[in-house]
Amino acid sequence: MIEDFERCYRAVTAKDRRFDGWFITAVTSTHIYCRPSCPALTPRRSNVRFFATPAAAQAAGFRACKRCRPDASPGSPEWHARGDLVARAMRLISDGIVEREGVGGLARQLHFSERHLHRQITAELGAGPQAIARAYRAQAARTLVETSDLGLAEIAFAAGFGSIRQFNDTIRDVFATTPSELRSRSPRDGRPHGVLVLRLARREPFDGQGLFDFLGQRAVPGLEAWDSDLFRRTLNLPHGGAMADLRLCPDHVSLTLQLEDMKDLASAVNRCRSLLDLDADPEAIDESLAHDRRLAGLVRAVPGRRLPGSVDGFELACRAVVGQQVSIRAARTLLARLVEALGSPLPFSGDVSLRRFPTVTQVAEADLHGLGILPRRGATLTALATAVAEGEITLDPGADRDETESRLLQIKGIGPWTASYIRMRALGDPDVFLPTDLGARRAAERVGLKGNLAEAAVSWRPWRSYALQHLWTAA
Repeated sequence: MIEDFERCYRAVTAKDRRFDGWFITAVTSTHIYCRPSCPALTPRRSNVRFFATPAAAQAAGFRACKRCRPDASPGSPEWHARGDLVARAMRLISDGIVEREGVGGLARQLHFSERHLHRQITAELGAGPQAIARAYRAQAARTLVETSDLGLAEIAFAAGFGSIRQFNDTIRDVFATTPSELRSRSPRDGRPHGVLVLRLARREPFDGQGLFDFLGQRAVPGLEAWDSDLFRRTLNLPHGGAMADLRLCPDHVSLTLQLEDMKDLASAVNRCRSLLDLDADPEAIDESLAHDRRLAGLVRAVPGRRLPGSVDGFELACRAVVGQQVSIRAARTLLARLVEALGSPLPFSGDVSLRRFPTVTQVAEADLHGLGILPRRGATLTALATAVAEGEITLDPGADRDETESRLLQIKGIGPWTASYIRMRALGDPDVFLPTDLGARRAAERVGLKGNLAEAAVSWRPWRSYALQHLWTAA
C-alpha cells in the first residue's frame, strides 16, 4: 500500500482528476477500488486504503468500481518518466510481453532473474508481474467484450487467458459481473465487422492540435496519412499488422483499430498512447518549466505540450537516420520510397495505399541502392538493422536508455544528435536535450538564452525533452 495517506486522501476528497492513474483508492466497507476522482461519496478515512496499481488492489480482494472505471484511467506517468528496472518492466508488461513470453520472457528481456524481478516489482507495487499482467489482461478482455463482435470464447484467448474458465473467473473477480452481462450493456450498432472504436483517456491540459501537427507534418506517404485532426497509420505488432485512426475529441482521443490478430489489442493501445504521450503529467511539467522566466511565456502560450513518441522504436530510429542533415520534406520522400520498396500491405479493405514499415530483417537484408538514400546513410541503416536483429541494440519499451544510446553511438554514421533524438522519441525519455540543434539555438536566443545552452538547460531537468518541444515550436 502507498504510505503517503494524507496526500492521497486530500486528492480523493477534492475529486482531483490529476491523480487518476497515480494511485488506486480501495474502500474496505464495500470492497471496491476506484480512481481518485470517482464521483461517489468520499469514504471515511478509516475505510480507505491506497494502492499503487489495480493489480495490488485486486490481490487484496477489491473489485473495480462500475461507476468510475478505474482501469480505463490514464496510466501512471512514473512508468514512462523513470528508467529504472521496475519502470522498464511495467512498460514491457503493458505492451503484452507476459502474455506472449511469460514472466520468464520478461526477465530475459531485462537480463535479470525471475526471482529478483518478482522481488523488486512486488516490493514497490504490492503485486508481482503475473498479477499486474492479469489486470491488463482483464482490461483488454473488457474492451473486446464491449467494443467487438467476437464470440466470448474468442475474446478469452485473444486477451491472453489460458482457458475460458480462467477468463470467466477473472472478469467476475475484477468487475463483479459476467462477460455476458458486460456485453448486454454495451451497444455496438453500426460498427463494421472487425473494427474497434476506443476512447483513450488523457490528462488536461492537452495540446492535441500541436501534437497532431507535429506528427502530420512528418507523416510518411504510404505509411501515414494526416487530415487536420485525424492521423492514420499502420502498425507492426507482435502477431501481425494493424491500422490505427487517431482523432482529437473534446475530452479524449478516439482510436479506431483494425487488427490482423486480436491478441495485439493491448500492444496497439499501448503504442498509440506512447505515440501521443497520453500518460504524461502536464501540470507538473508546465509548473516546473515555468519557473524559468525565459521559458514561462512559451509554457503559458501552449499549456499541456506533449512529447511526440513512436509506435515502433526501430522505425523511429530509421526515420532519425534518414532525416539527418536533410529537410523534413526530403526525409519524407526517402522514407516513402523505403516503405514502397520493402513494406507489406495490410489485408484490410480500407485504405489500400498504406503499407507497414519494413521489418528489421527486411532492412538488414535489403539492397538500398536506387532509393535515393546516400550510400553512407544506407550503410548506417543496414548496420543499425543488423545490430537490432542480432540483439546488440534494444529499442523496445524495456530498453536501458543509457546502454542503448551508448551502443547507437558505436554505429558509424550515428552521432550524438541522432542518438539523443532516438532516445527521446523511441524510448520516451522526458529528459533529453539537443544543445547543438540549430532550431533550439535560434529559439533560445529569441527568448533571451545566450551562452552555453546545455548549461542553461540543466535547470529544466527532469523535463528537458518538453522544453525542447517548446523551443522547436518557437523556432
